[in-house]
Amino acid sequence: MSHRRVAWLFAAGFWALFGVISGIQVWTSMLEHHHSVPRLLGYYVLVWEAWLIASAAIFWLTRRFPIIPFRLSSALIHIVAVNVIALAHVTYWCALMIAMRPFDWRTATNVSIVETYWARGPLELILYLLVLGAVIAFNYYERATKLESSLADARLHALELQLQPHFLFNTMNAIASLVRSRRNDEAVTMIAGLSDLLRYTLDHAGRQHVALEDELAVLQRYLEIQHSRFPDRMSFSIDLAPEAKRAAVPTLLLQPLAENAVRHGIALSAASGTVEVRAFRQGEFLNIEIFNSGVLGRPSNGIGLRNTHDRLRHLYGESARFDLANADGGVRASLSIPWSEVA
Repeated sequence: MSHRRVAWLFAAGFWALFGVISGIQVWTSMLEHHHSVPRLLGYYVLVWEAWLIASAAIFWLTRRFPIIPFRLSSALIHIVAVNVIALAHVTYWCALMIAMRPFDWRTATNVSIVETYWARGPLELILYLLVLGAVIAFNYYERATKLESSLADARLHALELQLQPHFLFNTMNAIASLVRSRRNDEAVTMIAGLSDLLRYTLDHAGRQHVALEDELAVLQRYLEIQHSRFPDRMSFSIDLAPEAKRAAVPTLLLQPLAENAVRHGIALSAASGTVEVRAFRQGEFLNIEIFNSGVLGRPSNGIGLRNTHDRLRHLYGESARFDLANADGGVRASLSIPWSEVA
């Protein structure tokens, strides 16, 4: 539910409550008259609920003619508006009194709008100023929310820009190593795979989330590239649960984790190793595990892991979990993020 809809629901509830409180005050001050409580309360609720329309008018006027920064023309418009709204509400007030007769036979039938206006005018002015202040506060809140959202998007975009050249640098180094070793076929295969990965990055630029099946497809392309580097020492598998295919995940979230698995688990060992990826839904969370053979060394502070931590924190706050630990004769990176699906 949007902030604006919540604000209007709050305003409607506030004016209804204001009417109920006003009715109760009048009723308790006139107990000896034995007025009809439902009629009296209904009358005051209808009287003050009309201020919801006035609130909408003030909201529009404040957007169209803002008070801050101060402009004399805007101030004059609001001065005229407060008198027009007060006169309209007092007229409605008097008409409703004659129509409903909330005080039974004691209700006056010769109500003077002018006298009521002078008597109720100060209250109408105070209410106008209160609503005006609330609208100004709400406008500033909306602006602050939009700025905060824009700042978060900018930070996430900065993290993406940080990750892309890091990945490109590492892959180009791997291609150069293959060329020096005269493994030209493998180098060509890696260049083709790199082209696919860069195309994926460009196609999804600016998008914070993609379908998990798409993310795993490009991750498979990346692992195929790495397999061409270590054809005799590396194997990999990807296990995606069917119900998790349309799960929403941050773009290129898994690639730095897979890169970390290959660099620290496969490249550093002379023995054959494996990289295994599993993704499945568990309740209201999406779980992703990346396992690699090897042993976890001292905690890594590389760009890939820092990037993963930062993106998860910006996108999910405390709802996401990320662990990296020794497990089952290897190292397992475990991710858990709130479940959602791509549109």
